[in-house]
Parts: sequence; C-alpha cells; structure tokens
Amino acid sequence: MQHAIPHSGTPRLNLLLSYGGWREHAAVKQIPRLLEPMGIHALEADTGEEAASLIKHKPVHIAVVDLEIPLHQDHSGGIAGPRILQLLRRLDPAPPTIVVRPRQASGREDSRGLATSLREGAFAVIDRPLHLEVLLQTLRRVLRRHYHDTWPSTF
Repeated sequence: MQHAIPHSGTPRLNLLLSYGGWREHAAVKQIPRLLEPMGIHALEADTGEEAASLIKHKPVHIAVVDLEIPLHQDHSGGIAGPRILQLLRRLDPAPPTIVVRPRQASGREDSRGLATSLREGAFAVIDRPLHLEVLLQTLRRVLRRHYHDTWPSTF
C-alpha cells in the first residue's frame, strides 16, 4: 500500500471488515490500526446484521466479506456471507470485494465456491487461515486496479 496517498487527518476510504471465524487471529486484529494512518477507516462487523447496517448507513469503498459470518450475535439464522455479497453487489458503484472462506474439502467444492464468489462480484477469494500479508497484498491490488493508487473521489 506504499503507493497510496498519505493520510491527511480524516479517513478517506471505508473498508468493511466482516468477521466470522478468523478475527481471533492476532495479526488480523492489527488490520484497523495498520490501515488507519493511511486514511483507511475499518468498519467492523461481527454479524450479518451489523454488516447490513453499515452498508446501509456508510459508504463502502472496499469490502472484506467472511462467508461464514453469522447472521445474528447468538449464531442463529445461519451464515450471512452470501447475503452480504448480494447487498454489496447492489450498491452503485459496487465496491471491490475480497471474500474470505474456509478451506474446501475437495477440488470440486473449491471450484464451485470460487465460481459462486466470482459470480457475486468478488475481486479476490482468500482461503483460511487468513495471513495478514496476503490480505494486505490483496488490498494493495484493489487500490491499484480500482482506484489507480489514489482514494475514491466521493466519500
């Protein structure tokens, strides 16, 4: 992310981080603190309900969507990742989205899951366990490809 414009006081880009089972990883907890000095504000969601509310009330410039994020805090209602992808895809413009998914049991499931995520508009798909460097490199690619190493002009 070294090519991005330095932070000038207020966040200029909102990054939706929806967490399912990977938030407990120590490196992942550092993401908001690492990105804040560059002007990237992390909108953190632990449930599908929280993510939907953030999407409705805040501009989202990049999204990291965990496919296994629970719909509700008590883990009732199933998983919400696919629904979050649909909500993001309906935004105008739809933000580039990075999908985080559990490892797949077979090659067939892997291919099917990847195809589904790409159909839903994913920019990239990352398997767990999530490594901080992989996520940061993917975010760098998003900034380069979608925002030409600059911040979105509308906030």
